[in-house]
Amino acid sequence: MLTDRVAVVTGAGSGIGRAIASEFARAGAHVHCLDRDLESVNTVSRVLGDSATPHECDVTDSEAVQRTFDRIEAMHGVDILVNNAGVSHIGNVANTVPEEFQRLYQVNVRGVYFCTRAVVEHMAERGRGVIINMGSVAATAGLADRFAYSMTKGAVVAMTYSIARDYVTKGVRCNSISPGRVHTPFVDGYLAKHYPGREAEMFAKLAATQPIGRMGEPEEIATLARFLASDEAAFITGTDYPIDGGFLRLHG
Repeated sequence: MLTDRVAVVTGAGSGIGRAIASEFARAGAHVHCLDRDLESVNTVSRVLGDSATPHECDVTDSEAVQRTFDRIEAMHGVDILVNNAGVSHIGNVANTVPEEFQRLYQVNVRGVYFCTRAVVEHMAERGRGVIINMGSVAATAGLADRFAYSMTKGAVVAMTYSIARDYVTKGVRCNSISPGRVHTPFVDGYLAKHYPGREAEMFAKLAATQPIGRMGEPEEIATLARFLASDEAAFITGTDYPIDGGFLRLHG
């Protein structure tokens, strides 16, 4: 349970972030939902009621991040940070243009840095805190046409280990979650854009790449995040958790 805990979830407007915010609220936490799309986090917060507070925040803007976290800290200290906001990209090293490479770095790497930096010393001063970073199987597997995305998620996992080491004696735990393919709005949008009229066929093909035979659901990722944020996981830090339907170890 997360009763009376205060959590911040970035990218909470849809997909995995929305599922994590909902799961945390069900477990008793008050969740500050951050997203650059204010309408989406307002919707999430209306659904969650008094258990959530929406914030419009672009994690690539260091000043906006600091202002947002300062407001939250002024209300109450942050017990849990979930660095979930992220973007994806398809392309190899040759056809990934510098602008796209920079966009992924800004969101997926600098966003984690800005948000963590805004909260971690406050956690250390209180002698408690949990940070969960959203990685990916792309961090450790050689996925075709995921050059920039893999780069950023590898950085996320490396940052996780570094943060965990630096704050292990200060009561702050840091772990990462590395999903395989998860059925999110991004997947549906990708299929609609690239395979119009063949969405169901291609969805089945993508789902079959997981040895377990299906994509994950956002709620399954959220359940793992809730466990890692809870006192039940008090002995766990500095670890990356694949949740991938057997992709990394059973594929091929």
